[in-house]
Amino acid sequence: MPLDPTATFGTAQPVVGMVHLPALPGAPGYDEQAGRAGIRERALADARALADGGVDGLVIENYGDAPFYPESVPEHVVADMTCVAEVISTAVDLPLGINVLRNDATAALSVAAAVDADFVRVNVHTGARVTDQGVIEGRAHETLRLRDRLDADVAIFADVAVKHSAPLGNRTLETAVADVIDRGNADGLIVSGPATGRATETTDLRRVTDQRDDVDASIPVFVGSGVTPENVGDLLSVADGAIVGTALKTDGVTTNPVDPERVSRIVAARDR
Repeated sequence: MPLDPTATFGTAQPVVGMVHLPALPGAPGYDEQAGRAGIRERALADARALADGGVDGLVIENYGDAPFYPESVPEHVVADMTCVAEVISTAVDLPLGINVLRNDATAALSVAAAVDADFVRVNVHTGARVTDQGVIEGRAHETLRLRDRLDADVAIFADVAVKHSAPLGNRTLETAVADVIDRGNADGLIVSGPATGRATETTDLRRVTDQRDDVDASIPVFVGSGVTPENVGDLLSVADGAIVGTALKTDGVTTNPVDPERVSRIVAARDR
């Protein structure tokens, strides 16, 4: 079933804030002194700051774990993300999404099912992309069947031409949109710029929404990167929602803590 933004987020054009986790245990950047308690405290502080600023939902992502596993992450990553997600879902009453980088939809669905999250983000759901982790292939056939086996009421947001990647072969953006809806059965689409924090081109966004309208107009399209107070109005005149990370951080630096004032500015600009 397509995700209904109003039913899930309580508004027709939601702003969803990113909770970028610091490096988890086992990753090169893991802070042994802060430990797991430090990860939980930072994640919860960011989630509360996002909620205080007025976002309509959250996505938890293991952003600090670079270099990323291309597909399956180790079991301890799933365990740590589940622990953090449970802490946040208990403390902050907002719709919750899970993204396990680089492309572990099985782990994301498992975490989401365990903590009763609302959706997952899958970077490569259908087709294949060339990335810094090598060639990543979509596994929609596995993801949809796992969701059924888990009996999980979790929506699947699938990226179209995900950031930090390039297409494998000559498939057009329109073909990718049609495939991810018709053949991948995604519940929502995400369109991003070339990299984290980089602007999403309005021309690409329109190409995606136009093709979406031709295939299934009920599928929501979210902007996945580069949203700012200055462009959020223009982007949401085309898209159905936005996922925002870097612009909400102190000094606009992705790895910094969330700044509630920056959050408030984007939400206020959306509401103008």
